[in-house]
Amino acid sequence: MINHTLAFAAAAAMALAATSAAAQSRDQIRIVGSSTVFPFSTAVAEQFGNNTDFPTPVVESTGSGGGLKLFCAGVGVGHPDMTNASRRIKSSEYENCTANGITITEVRVGFDGIVLANSKDHSRYDLTKDQVFRALAKSVVVNGEVVANPNNLWSDIDPSLPAERIEVLGPPPTSGTRDAFVELMMETGCEEAGMDDALGEDACAEIREDGSYVEAGENDNLIVQKLQANPIALGIFGFSFLDQNRDALQGSVINGVEPTFDNIASGDYAVSRSLYFYVKNEHVGVIPGIQEYIAEFTSEDAWGPDGYLADRGLIPLPEADRAQMQEQARGLQKLTM
Repeated sequence: MINHTLAFAAAAAMALAATSAAAQSRDQIRIVGSSTVFPFSTAVAEQFGNNTDFPTPVVESTGSGGGLKLFCAGVGVGHPDMTNASRRIKSSEYENCTANGITITEVRVGFDGIVLANSKDHSRYDLTKDQVFRALAKSVVVNGEVVANPNNLWSDIDPSLPAERIEVLGPPPTSGTRDAFVELMMETGCEEAGMDDALGEDACAEIREDGSYVEAGENDNLIVQKLQANPIALGIFGFSFLDQNRDALQGSVINGVEPTFDNIASGDYAVSRSLYFYVKNEHVGVIPGIQEYIAEFTSEDAWGPDGYLADRGLIPLPEADRAQMQEQARGLQKLTM
């Protein structure tokens, strides 16, 4: 009986040792983060895997906030090597990384527009930021009083808009797209509506929770599918997803400007933001291929005006900015905040 017990203990110890050894080694880059950057990062990963001797990196769509939380949790093979973000890293996230012994290289890869899109089975929406704010704000000002948003139909906001229920599908608070939408659409819309003084910055940023705004998760493809099934609904996501689904969806005109590649690149479309990825410098040279992946992403064949990422909807940085960012990325310049 004792011999059997000892044999079992020895086998368990060997299995634990084998599991521990496997956990100590990894030869495949692991990337997490933004659902908006996900298709670009995936395209680079596939190109990298097909044209080098390194394994194709694993890319996961966790949202910008979720990705940075995983990325900043620690150093070692159990933690991601890189994270994508559709907004810049926050000071609190940077401090969390620093506290956990992580130094970061920041790489800005291009621009993206945030769109409000709907099915082509419905008419195209032509909206102002003021109207979008009045549709989605948790609180608004009516007759000088701050009240819970009473607008249930688009026509409640403006008689020229459809007499249809306000239903907008969008990302959760962990999403960089949500952060950027709040900053670029809600907060500026609050100002355009003349409600910012009465509401204050925090209330201007609050999205209603009564069913008119539906959190649809981090999967932008799921939002696209739901819009196709529900023509009266609008969805919030990056321009690249609209670009890939133009056969079924159309982008709303915002403040008189349609979301197109040229309008975003020129800055005429006012709801646009920069896209990033972040590198964990402590993993460079430990996890094979990180520098080579960075070189692929920052090549003209990838992120240039005629690169394969532009075909997927990425709006390239200006030439001088690309050159500067390429030097910063490939030199693993340490981010300071």
